[in-house]
Amino acid sequence: MDRWIAVVGLGASGEAAARLALKEGRRSYVSDLRADPAVAARGERLRALGADVELGGHDLARIRKAELVVVSPGIPPGAPVLQALEREGVGWISEPEFAVRFFKGPLIVVTGTNGKTTTAALTAHLLEQADVSAALGGNVGAALAPAASELALRETPPDWYVLELSSFQLAGTRRLHPDIGVLTNLSPDHLDRYPSVEAYYGDKARLFQNATPDSRWVLNGDDPKVEALAGSAPGTRYYFARTKVSGRSGGFLAGSRLVLNGLASGDGEEPLVDTSELSLLGKHNVANALAAAVTARLAGAHLQGIRQGLRSFPALPHRLEPVVERDGVLWVNDSKATNVEAARSAVTSLKRPLVVLLGGKDKGEDFTPLREALRHHARWVILYGEARGRLEAELDSELPLERVDGAFEEAVAAARAAARAGDVILLAPACSSFDMFSDYEARGRRFAELARGDV
Repeated sequence: MDRWIAVVGLGASGEAAARLALKEGRRSYVSDLRADPAVAARGERLRALGADVELGGHDLARIRKAELVVVSPGIPPGAPVLQALEREGVGWISEPEFAVRFFKGPLIVVTGTNGKTTTAALTAHLLEQADVSAALGGNVGAALAPAASELALRETPPDWYVLELSSFQLAGTRRLHPDIGVLTNLSPDHLDRYPSVEAYYGDKARLFQNATPDSRWVLNGDDPKVEALAGSAPGTRYYFARTKVSGRSGGFLAGSRLVLNGLASGDGEEPLVDTSELSLLGKHNVANALAAAVTARLAGAHLQGIRQGLRSFPALPHRLEPVVERDGVLWVNDSKATNVEAARSAVTSLKRPLVVLLGGKDKGEDFTPLREALRHHARWVILYGEARGRLEAELDSELPLERVDGAFEEAVAAARAAARAGDVILLAPACSSFDMFSDYEARGRRFAELARGDV
């Protein structure tokens, strides 16, 4: 096993990876270009544990000598330090790949373009409701769950580890072998970071790279791209879909009821709950609920726990999150809808007339797939941020578009002015937040503040 480990990037996951390395008796060198107070505090904590920490730069000579290089997910592949290592033939792994090597139990991995956080968190919730202990982590977000390495640091292992992994994290995997792998859906995303859609999908396909006949896959039966990506990977496949397909085990909708099929002894149908009993907004969350229910059942959850969990799971922050209803207008925060498909899904999932906020930092996606959804569901559309000009150019000129050239607060004020009683004001930006905010969470929090009048 590797004795000298270099950790590149000192965010929360980088700190957790370094702590894990130290706990396992590995010497650690940790570096980060940043030296802000939060990073400096992490550095001091690691130094106290015996790590060698460098802030404000990376010592390539030291990193090159490491037997294993672990990269935090916030470090993009185009970062100079990684490009320099690549030129010298030095490879690296992602922080979750490092963490799972120390897991002491079976693993569920959830990935996909959209819905993966909700599906992963809901899966863990369903397991816990069925008295099956679950440790949730990975790309979920620090406010919801820790980095994967934090799970490996726990003294008592859970019955199941549940990780949400992004394409960036999957890109740095080598030995990753989930016992159950879940692929929620696929659509273009992160084209500001990937040279092509195919390259983005290629990293998602790493979910299957170490498949064996014992692997179990939970796949979106309504998305042909998911089936194509799984290809001929060995293992048993289970599907979640809108309708039952003969010969396929998994979950489906029977009218408005969620039903499992072929997962229990006797291969019979197991009814769960009506869609009206779900606490989550949106039709796409029905698919997420089916995916989580299938996965939890495969992991040993009993039906009573799954039903109870589906009814009790709350909306996650920034994911079709109802914020407040004032003067007959419901404000919904879907700041996590940072790509076109997520925004389109949000727009088509809500039943009331919509005033939609679109905009942010352009990620290079084609916006035209939004036209039809907006034409049928939106009464008014506010365009703001860096991408507002291209949004205006690519959306149908017959749509009721209003371009706001000022601050985010002005865009929200324009939405408030346009809304009528019975409407929903929906933040579903279809873009990243980095033109105006540090991340989508900061954008969502500001939207919620403005919705509630906390200004």
